[in-house]
Amino acid sequence: MLSTILVFGLVFWYLVENGMIWFNMPSKNRYPVRGVDASHYQGQMNWERIAEQGITFAFLKATEGSGTVDDCFTENWNNARAAGLYVGAYHFFSFDSSAATQADNYCAIVPDQEDALPPVIDLEFYRSENLPEPDAVRESLRILLARMRGVYGKQPIIYPTKECWELYLKDSELEYTLWIRSIFTAPVYGITPEWTFWQYNPRGMLDGYTGGDVRIDLNVFRGTMDEFRQFAGYDALPQ
Repeated sequence: MLSTILVFGLVFWYLVENGMIWFNMPSKNRYPVRGVDASHYQGQMNWERIAEQGITFAFLKATEGSGTVDDCFTENWNNARAAGLYVGAYHFFSFDSSAATQADNYCAIVPDQEDALPPVIDLEFYRSENLPEPDAVRESLRILLARMRGVYGKQPIIYPTKECWELYLKDSELEYTLWIRSIFTAPVYGITPEWTFWQYNPRGMLDGYTGGDVRIDLNVFRGTMDEFRQFAGYDALPQ
């Protein structure tokens, strides 16, 4: 009996770990606008195939810190746009370098294209010791947000882990659009902070990428397709 339970547990863990089953699945009727976030970790991407699976938008890793550029960013950016996806770029925030040089890194790589989604800051811990004080991080974020807003003309998005939101963003006066990470439960209205994008599965599996991680992050937009286009400013663009 114990061995059966153990085998079942191992199989269950394998299926969840590899994205073959997932329980936190938002309703397609309630959240029809779906997307991915991706980087070089997914390897070679076939964006036309990705789009065929009900994917509307993609946020692509562009930069990290003050000097790192994702190897696949330019190729992913051009090919995802060519496949008809709504595309944006994200920057992995560094607690160890200046906001000004991080902004330089991002703005040098990401095109200023009117039909692109707003820029994104990925805010998460990558070390557990000597975490910066909230005021220092907020000031860095303020500088980075202002630079992105000035260059791209759109309100930037911040994607924080729950811990980073609690420590650095909650009750701050920073102006941004929130992209939450809630992978075990759906957002709880009145408890979860007001959000626009929701990453619900960091272990999704789609067809269309090879040579890297078999898993890919899955997300939804909070609203209809018309509301998504309005959010992104597409309705205001020349036809």
